[in-house]
Amino acid sequence: MSRRSGILEFAVLGLLRESPMHGYELRKRLNTSLGVFRAFSYGSLYPCLKTLVANGWLIEEPGSAPEDARAATLAGRRAKIVYRLTADGKDHFEELLAHTGPDAWEDEHFAARFAFFGQTSRDVRMRVLEGRRSRLEERLEKMRASLARTRDRLDDYTLELQRHSMESVEREVRWLNGLIESERTGRDMRKSAAPQDTSGETGGTPRGRGRSRTDRSGDTAK
Repeated sequence: MSRRSGILEFAVLGLLRESPMHGYELRKRLNTSLGVFRAFSYGSLYPCLKTLVANGWLIEEPGSAPEDARAATLAGRRAKIVYRLTADGKDHFEELLAHTGPDAWEDEHFAARFAFFGQTSRDVRMRVLEGRRSRLEERLEKMRASLARTRDRLDDYTLELQRHSMESVEREVRWLNGLIESERTGRDMRKSAAPQDTSGETGGTPRGRGRSRTDRSGDTAK
């Protein structure tokens, strides 16, 4: 499986975990909610869906509106197929969410992972964010070293382009620093609030307290 098709499968499973959808709805969500997938077309989406069905992670169901199905039949068109996540598909997506290896830090895969941070545990979010920051800091160091070696041989426009690229990476590192600090603060607040919990559960968090902005929103990618 290619890296790009793996990212698409991950995103499809994540979206279908929220609710069943037909192909057009999935494509629309991929294009509007997850901008990294704008280059994908029906030509890549439907083979992906068929693969997920064959693996037992999705099932196909007829559309829920009988009148739509009848109208489609009369017009000589097939009724829309709705794709639903199976129990095995949910378990598989949970395994993918827990993955924190280097692939999760790469440009496209990180964007997809971040889009589903609302469904990801805090410790996994932290590992992915810290891994992404480490990867970008390495990239930034290499860019600075390369610029220092070649500065005198570059024309003004190429030099400006390299500076622009460095500034983009620096901005993302600052953004990641803020997210990581927010996650850490949220975790510390929860621990400090635990002794005041009166719910009867050891280590529980009082309702409405000890939760970061990330947890309240449910999805930092929105």
